[in-house]
Amino acid sequence: MSEVKLTNIPSMSVGKLIEKLGAAYGTVIAGGLAVKIMPSVMLWGPPGIGKSQAVRQIAADIGEKTGKKVRVTDVRLLLFNPIDLRGIPTANADKTLAVWLRPQIFQMDPSEDIVNILFLDEISAAPQSVQAAAYQITLDRVVGEHRLPDNCIVIAAGNRTTDKSVAFKMPKALANRLLHIEVTGSFESWKEWAIQSGINEKVIGFLSFRQSYLMGFDPSSEDLAFPTPRAWEMVSNLLNCISADVDEMYPLIAGLVGSGTAIEFRSWTKVYNELPSIEDIFDGKTPSLPKNTDAMYALTASMTAYARAHKDDMSRIANSICYGNLMPPDFSAVLMKDYMYIEKNYREKLIRIPEFGKWLQTKGALMNGSVG
Repeated sequence: MSEVKLTNIPSMSVGKLIEKLGAAYGTVIAGGLAVKIMPSVMLWGPPGIGKSQAVRQIAADIGEKTGKKVRVTDVRLLLFNPIDLRGIPTANADKTLAVWLRPQIFQMDPSEDIVNILFLDEISAAPQSVQAAAYQITLDRVVGEHRLPDNCIVIAAGNRTTDKSVAFKMPKALANRLLHIEVTGSFESWKEWAIQSGINEKVIGFLSFRQSYLMGFDPSSEDLAFPTPRAWEMVSNLLNCISADVDEMYPLIAGLVGSGTAIEFRSWTKVYNELPSIEDIFDGKTPSLPKNTDAMYALTASMTAYARAHKDDMSRIANSICYGNLMPPDFSAVLMKDYMYIEKNYREKLIRIPEFGKWLQTKGALMNGSVG
């Protein structure tokens, strides 16, 4: 059976994917149209690129656009066999017919104020017998006797066969039932999500300095640990929740992103010893600026993390904008762009600060050409 090629399908960053699908589903649902008007979606991409995270962000976007509660049911098809999808057979009350007990994945709330998303993850890793059972789900929204509620969106995801992960060729009959999108890496898209999600400032600063290290997946390599957005999120969790000391966490970080990347990350974080007091900056003082480029990336990441933690203290935010105005123009633009990522529509709050308005008038044109 011929392999489904990815050369003729659109590629989108995670951010663009969320924007396009969130808008499409939001329009359909807010307009009172049937969810099944939208075809089931298949997301292709390498391990760790952010497919699962994107689905959850799409859910949040739909909820914001429609005012409905959105629930995601995550089904890892790699762990299923065809009978798991159809349910367990049992006898009816008078023992004359076999009936199929409803699988847990079909236990969804059909209420009008709810939107369900059935996320069929790792579909390309499932044996073809299980993929065949997904035919009915993706097109007819049924498996055997069981039907998905009318308020259910179906999204599938999987790795490409070229990724050398566990992946079976998708039958053309199934492929033709899906809307295919290849998910690609985008540093800016990731950075916006990372700032809003509280990813550790050292991770954001390092990857701003070395953007190519965000995604280091190589299907031809035998390495077990390599950098991906998913791996960096786990590094952030170590630093945020266990210890902020990179030296102490180094062995665990190396186990996530690989020794070579971890060594560079550990070496780079020494620049934090050169940074001025972030508290002083937000208090309105003007400590000396670092002279090195890598330290400037660390400074903007630290200031953004502090601003996020104090996002409603607009007088201190204003103080930091004044300090940012003293930075080299490109880094000043990076800082203001990062501030706008702090939360959705935070730009509107910044606009009310006279210092930000003044910055826009004098340096706003740099926003599109910033080094970040």
